[in-house]
Amino acid sequence: MSIEHMSIEQKTTAHEMEEIAGNIASVEKQICQLTEEYQRPKNSVRLLAVSKTKPVSALEAAYHAGQRAFGENYVQEAVEKRQTLSHLADIEWHFIGPIQSNKSRMIAENMDWVHSIDREKIARRLSEQRPESLPPLKVCIQVNISGEASKAGVSLSELDNMVALVNSLPNLCLKGLMAIPAPQDSHDAQCAVYRPLADAFNALSAKQTEVDTLSIGMSGDLPAAIASGSTMVRVGTAIFGARDYSV
Repeated sequence: MSIEHMSIEQKTTAHEMEEIAGNIASVEKQICQLTEEYQRPKNSVRLLAVSKTKPVSALEAAYHAGQRAFGENYVQEAVEKRQTLSHLADIEWHFIGPIQSNKSRMIAENMDWVHSIDREKIARRLSEQRPESLPPLKVCIQVNISGEASKAGVSLSELDNMVALVNSLPNLCLKGLMAIPAPQDSHDAQCAVYRPLADAFNALSAKQTEVDTLSIGMSGDLPAAIASGSTMVRVGTAIFGARDYSV
């Protein structure tokens, strides 16, 4: 069974539900401590719970612990979860994975946010396929800040052109930038990689009032990301535990 077609019906035990609630509280506390340490404004960093491959019962446990924003990498799985959890009306669904052209309509019709726009074709398809009955799709442009040939994202030199394109599309609303850097050996090295992206984000947000999201930081580099100005961190394992790809 492929990852995208994994079952979302697995039940989360009462003990696991308690663990998820405790994990969210722990991550939120860490975020709060880091915002204070790096003299960031209170409540300036949002937690995005990366819930890919996790059953709906785990998401519901996180919801009842106060979590509202969930990040998914596989669109069919995300749509199934959204339908199953439709009674929880204020969940915010974020698509954070690579976008295949043949899946763009499902994303446009079902997601609230997309963090991984890095191609003109995909941006245009998402705008064209976004239903007029829904508000513009909130999007982040993915930037390849490590220069990895295998990594998605536009280069910083291409960013202005992608910003202009997204701004021209009527059914997209540019909210910010996203990146997944290559692993680094130290906090200082992580910050050094993030610095040019943070500078680009600050320049962009100064010109566009709706640009307020710098989507950087995962479990392994939260301190560096928050020190570098992240406004949204993407955390999965520290909330839900390790992913089981064997089912």
